[in-house]
Amino acid sequence: MPDPRGPRIDAFLAAHGWGSAARHALAGDASNRRYLRLKQPDGTRAVLMDAPPERGEDVRPFTAIARHLSALGLSAPAILAEDTQTGLLLLEDLGDALYARVLERDPAQEPLLYRTATDLLVELHRHAPPADLAPYAPPLMADLAALALDWYRHGATGENDIALRARFCAEIETHLSALPETDSVLIQRDYHAENLLWLPDRAGVARVGLLDFQDAMRGHPAYDLVSLLQDARRDVTPETARAMLDHYIAATGADADAFTTAFHWLGAQRNLRILGVFARLSLRDGKPHYVALIPRVWAHLQTDLRHPALAPLAALVAEALPPPTPAHLARLTPGHAA
Repeated sequence: MPDPRGPRIDAFLAAHGWGSAARHALAGDASNRRYLRLKQPDGTRAVLMDAPPERGEDVRPFTAIARHLSALGLSAPAILAEDTQTGLLLLEDLGDALYARVLERDPAQEPLLYRTATDLLVELHRHAPPADLAPYAPPLMADLAALALDWYRHGATGENDIALRARFCAEIETHLSALPETDSVLIQRDYHAENLLWLPDRAGVARVGLLDFQDAMRGHPAYDLVSLLQDARRDVTPETARAMLDHYIAATGADADAFTTAFHWLGAQRNLRILGVFARLSLRDGKPHYVALIPRVWAHLQTDLRHPALAPLAALVAEALPPPTPAHLARLTPGHAA
């Protein structure tokens, strides 16, 4: 079947001197975007992002955040050419050395890679976020956390409870609203080992290549650190996780007790949201491989709920959400026979 966007891609690449480049598909993400690696006859490489506006994509947030990060000396891909109307970007190729792949080959590098990624957050948080970024506000965060009820709970048990959902949102919103600095920094929102590249030939925090930041918002300084250390896709060693939390606190002068409490509240919110998103990706979108990640996310959630400040939420989660037993996980798989 011919690619309906093929002619536009051909014209865009030809206009910018890449018409004769070889094209190879790269792994995509959970969006409607796709990526092609381009290689010129002389070996020069770039990446094409194809983000169709007709499928709800918009490249402008990506370009705005990429330029902001680059201006701070961070390694977002340079934008080589763009056509925002057709949703096409020509980007610097930062390579394939994703943190996750590097650490599969050499787990001993975990302290170095995570220290550098934490230092990047320290540097990023020294700078004010772009003024036009929307806040990741507590009401929105609470509603997204309730995806755990809408999709994970409902999928696993078949139950819905509107009153329980309202209590759940109210509890989370109340506590998140009480946190200081809730919208003080730029948060990338998916700052983890599958979205970070290791660039050892660069210096300092520029050794961390950044990929997935188009959904950036204004949020709490602990949020991206939670994303990094409570990774839904790989196990960060407890020693590294504890050391990086301590390192961030020491490097920024944050109040240790207040920051750690915020870290676990944001972790609980994030992990509840991910439980719901992964269940939805399986049940609605036919992507059952996400179900295999749910036990790790559940374990992160339990770690957060053990913090004394989260005792009220822990009681509510125990009431509302079933553990990810094999039977419950099976019900989250498309085609499961009830």
